[in-house]
Amino acid sequence: MMIVYAVIVLGVLIFVHELGHFLLAKMMGVSVEKFSLGFGPKIIGKKIGETEYLLSAFPLGGYVKMFGEGGYIEGGEVHNPGGVDTAPSEELPMETLRELTEEEKSRSFAHKPVLARIAIVMAGPVFNLVFAWVIFIVLCMMGVPTVTAKIGEALKDKPAARAGVLKGDVITSINNAPIARWDEIAEGVAASKGQPLALKVKRDGRELSFSITPEPRVSKNLFGEQVSGYAIGVASAGEVVTEYYNPFQAVIKGTEQTWKVIDITIMSLVKMVQRVVPMDSVGGPIMIAKMAGEQASAGVSSFLAFMALLSINLGILNLLPVPVLDGGHLLFYFMELIFRRPIPQKVREYAQQIGMVLLLGLMVMAFYNDIVRYFVTRQG
Repeated sequence: MMIVYAVIVLGVLIFVHELGHFLLAKMMGVSVEKFSLGFGPKIIGKKIGETEYLLSAFPLGGYVKMFGEGGYIEGGEVHNPGGVDTAPSEELPMETLRELTEEEKSRSFAHKPVLARIAIVMAGPVFNLVFAWVIFIVLCMMGVPTVTAKIGEALKDKPAARAGVLKGDVITSINNAPIARWDEIAEGVAASKGQPLALKVKRDGRELSFSITPEPRVSKNLFGEQVSGYAIGVASAGEVVTEYYNPFQAVIKGTEQTWKVIDITIMSLVKMVQRVVPMDSVGGPIMIAKMAGEQASAGVSSFLAFMALLSINLGILNLLPVPVLDGGHLLFYFMELIFRRPIPQKVREYAQQIGMVLLLGLMVMAFYNDIVRYFVTRQG
């Protein structure tokens, strides 16, 4: 079943990504020849209007084939601009290239103003980010599991215990700022920067006040780095409640969550380049399939949250300035804006080859990590 869930996740995210390119191309007056989920040989297809809609053999990707991408002749010179998310096999053979009529140029992607091409290319990643945002908004309205501020343990000889805080107390405010969730406690303590805190708790229907001075603490952050901070020495009781948000609140919370995941994703890439995050943490299709199955088993909300997380990752990765990715195309178009002329074809061809090697290398590494993670390590 996990393979089925993985296909659902990847299929939806690829569809959303390519839909972005497709809709913006249509808006800009570009003729779209093919819309494919998957690469390689066609499994099924149907032509509606000027566009052929395809389901292709290899599901790890997709493409939108726009008129004018595969190449054309103008002024006696051959132009082969390459495609947006287009498989190399989709580019036109040189002998089929010809001069375009003025009417065809009006529908050609390559003949559109550079800002229009930027919008079309950027639409794919942006649709992935917007899709995740919508999912987070929906999840907020469906209800978000939240850990309450109930204390499960006041650690011995730590500031809270010395002040008189007990197991079962519920923290209600820190420095007069209301507290309802466990993560707000850490935020309140961190904001103190080691200065005394005015902490209020509810105990047996009574509200009690304490003055607590946090002590320095060294811990590890999300990326395994040691960071300095402050703590008062309390552990959560693990009590969970479900918080529901109205549509207006859900938009705010969904936006906050989307930005938080985008920030973490970008920081993860930076930390990977800095070698703080090891390269063996990169996962491939097997890891995605396993996680998709686990999240589906945990419930609809977990599955949707996983899809949103993956959608943001897909959007951010596609914006990287690597040739063959959307970000690589955008880099060339922005350079065209700056230098007021297209980047020479030979430069783009060499860059595309380098980008393809990098992408294939990343895919091989992801597959290798998956095999070691789920097969070799377990057998060992």
